[in-house]
Amino acid sequence: MLTKLISRYTLVISSVMKADFIALLLIRLYLIPVIFAGAHAKVLGFSGTVAWFAQPTAEGGLGLPFPWLLAFLATSTEVLGLICITLGLFTRIIAIPMIVVMSVASLMVHWSHGWLAIASNTMESSQRMTAFLQWLIENFPGRYNYITQLGDPVILNNGIEFSATYFIMLLVLLVYGGGRYVSADYWLKKITPAWRSQ
Repeated sequence: MLTKLISRYTLVISSVMKADFIALLLIRLYLIPVIFAGAHAKVLGFSGTVAWFAQPTAEGGLGLPFPWLLAFLATSTEVLGLICITLGLFTRIIAIPMIVVMSVASLMVHWSHGWLAIASNTMESSQRMTAFLQWLIENFPGRYNYITQLGDPVILNNGIEFSATYFIMLLVLLVYGGGRYVSADYWLKKITPAWRSQ
């Protein structure tokens, strides 16, 4: 009985493993809009990014040395990362600088806010929002309905939760690559013998 159960389990797992490329594709597809949002904002607002990198921490900036260079490196990493992860091209290679950028962002921007990306109901910021919404209900019910008809408003806590999630996803791509069949890396291995060790 136990042998049959183990045998069936092994069969199911081996069948699932044949579709492992789907999980890697889904990770890449999930990361595309995330990376695009960051890259797009940095490209269009490059001077603002440089200013934020240079601004002292006491004034809400990052207080980094060489702000233009670091902003350029972060922006170009995200743009190149977006292209490579979308195509599944040099996936393992690009995952490394993307992990570095994500780690620096987590430590410099999000770490001091704790874990949660969205404030919990017990946090003061959420309690203030609840009080404001209650005031709206009592004084301007039409405005309250307008604001909440598409979903409940939340307060962004800006913790490391999302950054840690993206870090783990990039780590998976570093270890496993872009996946079979649906990545340029897979087809490069097929046609380029020197690339097979990657």
